Amino acid sequence: MAQTLSKPGGTQRPAPLRKPVKPLPFPLSLGQTAIGKKWLMALTGIGLIGFVVAHMVGNLHVYEGPAVMAEYAESLRTMFQGLLPRGTVVWVLRLGLIAMFAIHIWAAVTLNSMNIKASPGSYAGGRDYIAANFASRTMRWTGPIILLYVLFHLADLTWGWWLGDKFVHGDPYHNLAASFARPAVLIIYIIANIALALHIFHGAWSMFQSLGINNPKYNAARRGFAAGLAGLILVGNLSFPILSAAGLTDEDNRKCDPYAEEVLECLEEQLAESGH
Repeated sequence: MAQTLSKPGGTQRPAPLRKPVKPLPFPLSLGQTAIGKKWLMALTGIGLIGFVVAHMVGNLHVYEGPAVMAEYAESLRTMFQGLLPRGTVVWVLRLGLIAMFAIHIWAAVTLNSMNIKASPGSYAGGRDYIAANFASRTMRWTGPIILLYVLFHLADLTWGWWLGDKFVHGDPYHNLAASFARPAVLIIYIIANIALALHIFHGAWSMFQSLGINNPKYNAARRGFAAGLAGLILVGNLSFPILSAAGLTDEDNRKCDPYAEEVLECLEEQLAESGH
């Protein structure tokens, strides 16, 4: 039986189903409401999409050869050198990405939990997917796939756990070519990037609505933007494993021994000779 509370004058009113939550100071209060969680997902999603695009564009240097790729990787570590110690900016960016990932995942999980509590029963006639699309229906799967892919990507090309003795610190061209020489890794990257494109398509579409930008006049443009962005990222990211498998990033054509201690010096000389 539901509890009741007495009001002055003897009238009765139902007791609240949940204990009221004390509001936190802004911006922490954003995480206490469904609208706030959607805002957090949208804002962190924008930041994460920006990173994905920048990461893809930077990796396109692999098609310019090992010397240019090595120079690009080194430029990230020496950003603002003279003002900040080597590698500082990279670590600041990494910490920012970790924070955005954590907030994005937390907002998604807690928002889903709120939706389940609001509608605990199953739909009598099943869900109606007429207004939904494949990308939105698979968000619960593409999200975990992307998380596992990020961890694998770091272990493979950043930490070198999966490459073992073939991993060469500071030589991303060699590491990429060595990694994509394995068929199983190619399959993992292709599947994961398809999942990433689906996730970005729905995320880029829905983030406008979460931010309050939802008007029939702009919906066609929103869908076009989401499809174009997801397609661009899909083509760019899939080009790395596919073209590497086709031999475009061929270790046999490089002039520097990736296992030599002076590999960076050799690549710098090669870069100077090429006129970069």
